Amino acid sequence: MTGADLARAALAAARTSAKQRGARGVRKGAPAATGRRRRRRWSSAGPDDRDPQPLGRLASRIAADRGWTERLAGGQVFGRWAKLVGEDVAEHAQPVAFSDGELTVQADSTAWATQLRLLQRELLKRIAAGVGDNVVKKLKVQGPAAPNWRFGPRHAPGRGPRDTYG
Repeated sequence: MTGADLARAALAAARTSAKQRGARGVRKGAPAATGRRRRRRWSSAGPDDRDPQPLGRLASRIAADRGWTERLAGGQVFGRWAKLVGEDVAEHAQPVAFSDGELTVQADSTAWATQLRLLQRELLKRIAAGVGDNVVKKLKVQGPAAPNWRFGPRHAPGRGPRDTYG
C-alpha cells in the first residue's frame, strides 16, 4: 500500500466511527451546533500584521507611506560622509546641501575643489554603493566661501572696500 491508500483507509475508518457515535458533519462557515458563532482564528506561527513588529520595520513603513525615503537617504549621506567618501576626502570637503538628487559639497581650498571635480564619478559610485542607487544623481562642488564685506546694517553697493584694493 502507498501513503495515499493508507490515508484513504484512515479517513474511511474515521467516518464510520463518527457515524456509529452519531456525530454529524459541520459545514464550513456555518455556526456551531450550540447556536454560538465560531471563534475567529488566531494568527499562526508565521509572521502576521497583528504580531508585534520591530521598531525599524515600522519606521521604514511609515517613511515609505509618507514619502520620506529620499530625505532620509539624503540624511544618511550627511551622517556617513566620512565612511562613504573616505577619510582623506572628508577631511577637506563637507556636504552642505541635498535637494532633488543634487548633493552640494564645499571644499576647503580651490585645489581640493578641482580635485573633487576630477573624482566626481568615483565619489558618486562610492555614495551609490553605500546609500543606494539614484539617491545622489549629481554632485556640485564649491570652493571655499569668499569673504563677506557686509558689516553692519548699512553698506555701499559694490565689490568691497575700494580704498584698500585700488
